[in-house]
Amino acid sequence: MSEPRPSDRHDASDPDETFAEIVDEATQRDPDLAVIEAGSRTLRTRSGPPQGQDVPVRPADPEVDKALRAVEQELAGRWGETKLEPSVARIAALMDVLGEPQRAYPSIHITGTNGKTSTARMIEALLGAFDLRTGRYTSPHVQSITERISLDGAPMDPERFIEAYQDIKPYVEMVDAQQPYRLSFFEVLTGMAYAAFADTPVDVAVVEVGMGGSWDATNVIDASVAVVTPISLDHTDRLGATHAEIAGEKAGIIKQGATVILAQQPVDAAQVMLKKAVEVDATVAREGMEFGVVSREIAVGGQLLTLRGLGGEYTEIFLPLYGAHQAHNAAVALAAVEAFFGIGAEQPGALDIDTVRRAFASVISPGRLEVVRSSPTVVLDAAHNPAGARATADGLSEAFGFSRLIGVVGASGDKDVKGLLEAFEPIFAEVVITQNSSGRAMDADELAAVAVEVFGNDRVQVEPRLDDALEAAITLAEEEDEYAGAGVLVTGSVITVGEARLLLGRH
Repeated sequence: MSEPRPSDRHDASDPDETFAEIVDEATQRDPDLAVIEAGSRTLRTRSGPPQGQDVPVRPADPEVDKALRAVEQELAGRWGETKLEPSVARIAALMDVLGEPQRAYPSIHITGTNGKTSTARMIEALLGAFDLRTGRYTSPHVQSITERISLDGAPMDPERFIEAYQDIKPYVEMVDAQQPYRLSFFEVLTGMAYAAFADTPVDVAVVEVGMGGSWDATNVIDASVAVVTPISLDHTDRLGATHAEIAGEKAGIIKQGATVILAQQPVDAAQVMLKKAVEVDATVAREGMEFGVVSREIAVGGQLLTLRGLGGEYTEIFLPLYGAHQAHNAAVALAAVEAFFGIGAEQPGALDIDTVRRAFASVISPGRLEVVRSSPTVVLDAAHNPAGARATADGLSEAFGFSRLIGVVGASGDKDVKGLLEAFEPIFAEVVITQNSSGRAMDADELAAVAVEVFGNDRVQVEPRLDDALEAAITLAEEEDEYAGAGVLVTGSVITVGEARLLLGRH
């Protein structure tokens, strides 16, 4: 399947001529920088403009906004995402009364601790580039609940989201009446996504688990490809205290005869995954063995990759995201799509390279090392556990090289906040502690007490209101001419990042 969609090829001008023209335009700048920028801009020229969608804002129509708020309020009245009764009985009952919509399309199921949403977005972009209609279900959202359900690469529009809720509401109430517990917020959203994907209809669904795997509400699909992003310690009170225990829960998405795309894992987690694959006769492709990152270079606006897939090597892949972790996510996403198409098993050869390049160049991942302001540069990243924070710290140091970095941190109370802060300690000159509006947010003073243990009293400032925290951090970054290269990183929670995004006017 070397050329699944010949019509997708992009007819661009001669890349060498384009490269030379761009270099000529930049003669007044540093010559080395001009060549680097020309390279990444040439790749964008080959690939076309990014097609990804940013996160949606509130509906402009007051009546639509009112109706969406009513749906949000009804959903908020259910069990939240952190209150769980480990069972798929309720969601299975809902699927039954809806006519099993999740069986109407093939799917790719994604679990792991970090990188799930970015990997899902990359998979979606690749599938869409090969002319497949996609449905993507991810969580949590950055700014709008409608982000969680995407069709053809775009968040479901508010009117359709409202309609999807109203369509399944009578069936939800029917199941509520029959079960010991009402369907949760996440279970209802999962039902909405699966029903909407069937109604569209989509050619393939890309589904991210909410938590764990075996008893997660999403796990009523029978995915032909199971993706496991890196596993680390998170949600230990629900999933287990060791990598192996957590892997045992996440391995529940691996179905009979499926293909498992396994990112680099701790040894004990990998052993659990491989044992599960043997039990259900699944095929395993391992990062570092059957696929992986061959090379990566920093480029303006992202990085230039060579990836080894299941069907061969893919060169000159421009990925407009920062950090080594995103390069590894790209390798996992590519292998997942190859496996979906049968590359490396039923089909010889590789995917069309131009289509792959165009797809990766279009990827966005809001709230993941996302620059939302300059002078000073403000970066948002949704890292919320130690492993994610370490990846963010490495990516930030590599891509930006700030002379002084101010952190703004607002975290959830159920996280390993000390581990998260320790991961950022080497790169933060100072940290402004705050909290978001969520009921799960850790009290700013409580978080500050932990921060003082990690950073010392002189490096910690407390501003409970997020808008005040942002202003304080920006002021610190600007306060001395010596620090003209200073920046701000807002992190600690997806909710903190989403609220900061709105406050900073990013739509």
